[in-house]
Amino acid sequence: MSEPRYILVAVAWPYAQGPLHLGHIAGAYLPPDIFARYHRLAGNEVLMVSGSDVHGTPITVKAEQEGVTPQEIVDRYHPEFLSYWERLGISFDLFTTTGTEIHYRVAQEFFLKLLENGHLYRKVTEQFYDEERGQFLPDRYIEGTCPHCSYPNARGDQCDNCGRTLDPSDLIDPRSKLTGSTPVLRETEHYYWRLSAFEKQLEEWLLTRKGWRPHVLNFALGMVRDGLQDRAFTRDLDWGIPIPVDDIGEGKSIYVWWEAVMGYYSAPQEWAQRQGDPDAWKKWWTDPSAESYYFVGKDNIPFHAVYWPALLMGHGGLNLPTNVPANQYVTFGGRKASKSMGVGRPLSWYLDRLEPDALRFALASVLPEQNDTDLFDDEIVRRVNEELVSTWGNLVNRTLSLTSRNFDGAVPSPGELAGEDRKLLTAVDAALEEEAAHIEAVELRAGLRTALGAAAEVNAYLNATEPWKLVKEDRARAATVLWTAVQAVAGVRVAFAPYLPFSTEALGEMLGIGPVEKWSRPEVPAGTELGEIRPLFAKLDDDALADE
Repeated sequence: MSEPRYILVAVAWPYAQGPLHLGHIAGAYLPPDIFARYHRLAGNEVLMVSGSDVHGTPITVKAEQEGVTPQEIVDRYHPEFLSYWERLGISFDLFTTTGTEIHYRVAQEFFLKLLENGHLYRKVTEQFYDEERGQFLPDRYIEGTCPHCSYPNARGDQCDNCGRTLDPSDLIDPRSKLTGSTPVLRETEHYYWRLSAFEKQLEEWLLTRKGWRPHVLNFALGMVRDGLQDRAFTRDLDWGIPIPVDDIGEGKSIYVWWEAVMGYYSAPQEWAQRQGDPDAWKKWWTDPSAESYYFVGKDNIPFHAVYWPALLMGHGGLNLPTNVPANQYVTFGGRKASKSMGVGRPLSWYLDRLEPDALRFALASVLPEQNDTDLFDDEIVRRVNEELVSTWGNLVNRTLSLTSRNFDGAVPSPGELAGEDRKLLTAVDAALEEEAAHIEAVELRAGLRTALGAAAEVNAYLNATEPWKLVKEDRARAATVLWTAVQAVAGVRVAFAPYLPFSTEALGEMLGIGPVEKWSRPEVPAGTELGEIRPLFAKLDDDALADE
């Protein structure tokens, strides 16, 4: 047996300042869960981590708007995120926050390591200042017109329209989000990061990446080849992690862009401490054979395919990303889902109306892996009814109902298998191998199609053998056919396990065999008592997702 692989599944850290929507789930949270669940079944050591980004300027902006503290905003939305993961079955090993003592320590140690290695330097620059409020303005406190695409509501750090990263000084006609006034430039001193020094090293590393999605690799290489500019590493803001030196004045914190990605490094250390083995995290971070996969949306490609690798290079001794399988956008009527802009219903609205596996299935079937995906509620209903219920749910129901009804509630003893029986079981085993290859390559939509194809094979087998007739005409042959179908269903259950955790568990109870434990078709022994047979999924009404 081969040694298990150590696989870090690093998931985007959401700002704790508003509810999530389907775009977030399809883009960054369902894919890593599917990936992690598969690798656990494949016998690998998986560590899946993320948490709430509590220092993002969207939080302080929202707090300003509501007249409350940033911590009150965090305390409102972090528990909401935890409820999403529980309801949707997202299996984090740790979902923490960037407000922990461990994260503060790790981020400050990272700062000092970069400083020791000569990658940070002090610089006096002019930055925007709101004279009405009497404070410097961090990036997202400023809006204006994007100099690249002329989008009028670009932020001081990034344009949501064209995806370019920006400095506040790049904006045309900048305005303060606090007062609406035109900010003025004032001198302030900060630490800057020598990002420009990593151009050659980054390009060489990117050119060695195999299996990356073209849009990720091309975007990252384009950024590097266009030239990287040194970036501010600190900012004038009290809400954040204080810098661990006192030579540039008070009120300086580590820029949240750099501190947040350090969560991928601090969260495993927090997890290890909770396990009672403080050094356990090193298996994923310092062993060169370990793998790390970063699941984000395409707007986060710069941070995870360029900036974070550069930070890791600057620190030294830590593993660089194995892959950054960033998804494209889920759009609604052609517009990008956005909680800040109110595009797309909140996730909780769908969770109140759909079974979690039905929602997981509908999203997994349209994951925007290579292109933006326009999502419509009637398409969700159609996929659930025509694919999940009709192909998989009905197969399970008719196989187990026929077996239970005709063989005293237990799996029958088979006779000698015919060629068609062996062919079906071989096809299911082959489907598991094919699906594994897809998931290893982070081709999760293709993996789901393979599972559906395996279910269709079993349906075709039942239609050809007609066990409902055989029980009256040739009971021994009916027993063999239904034994074969039960084995096949148990195998297809494994194929769906990463995608449909709740119904997978329910089906295990019906089959009388317990949870899925490994990535292979299990045998359901003759004589196994079947549990209560009930529909795996509820068919949706056509208007199930209509406005009320």
